[in-house]
Amino acid sequence: MYTLKKSLGQHFLKDDNVCRKIVSALQAHSFERLLEVGPGGGALTRFLLELPGIDFRAVEVDDEKVQYLGKTYPALEGKLIHRSFLDIAPPFEGAFTVVGNFPYNISTEIVFKVIEWRSQVETMVGMFQKEVAQRLAAPSGNKVYGVTSVLTQAFFDVEYLFDVAQGAFNPPPKVMSGVIRMRPRAEPLALASERKLFTLVKVAFNQRRKTLRNAVKPLFADTELQDELFNRRAEQLSVSEFAALTFRMQ
Repeated sequence: MYTLKKSLGQHFLKDDNVCRKIVSALQAHSFERLLEVGPGGGALTRFLLELPGIDFRAVEVDDEKVQYLGKTYPALEGKLIHRSFLDIAPPFEGAFTVVGNFPYNISTEIVFKVIEWRSQVETMVGMFQKEVAQRLAAPSGNKVYGVTSVLTQAFFDVEYLFDVAQGAFNPPPKVMSGVIRMRPRAEPLALASERKLFTLVKVAFNQRRKTLRNAVKPLFADTELQDELFNRRAEQLSVSEFAALTFRMQ
């Protein structure tokens, strides 16, 4: 069989019903190319390989899991990428879908990699630690709405789909998990630049208890800061309001 490595944040799915729900969430939108991130022991992979007419790839960093998967699922021959997801280029030309039970220790980095690839990623369905999943999907005004909420929702519409209990995994994690689906925004946001948005959002939430005027003062001219919008706190601004502010930055 194989061993579980805490250093890689490994918690492997063992519940077939959860796997089927993830596949169902994927199939809500058509796709021809699919990348699974971190197949691990192959619980989800087994169902993905059954999807007809799909160009499938899987990326796995763990040597032992790559060997196990190759022996257990002969259909994976030529489809396994033995590298870290964070280090690879897009594995397909054209649009593709991403799915995975993501390692908790790099799950946010995985999201930002998907944001980098947004011109090609048509859907992502992913399992995260529940609080991370909630944060990614949180609307403005929510107590967990923050940097990752805004920077993800600036480019993707995010839906929280369902909870997954600890018992669905081996070994069981100490926390609940949650599955989300990300799709490119139906209406793309106008931005002065991606760099300005990232700077603004990080500075604003770095001092989230302060009014926006005090938190982001260095980024705006004094005349701009007189706007009543700056009386609010970062968590009270919508994603579109942050995007509009990028055009007013110094």
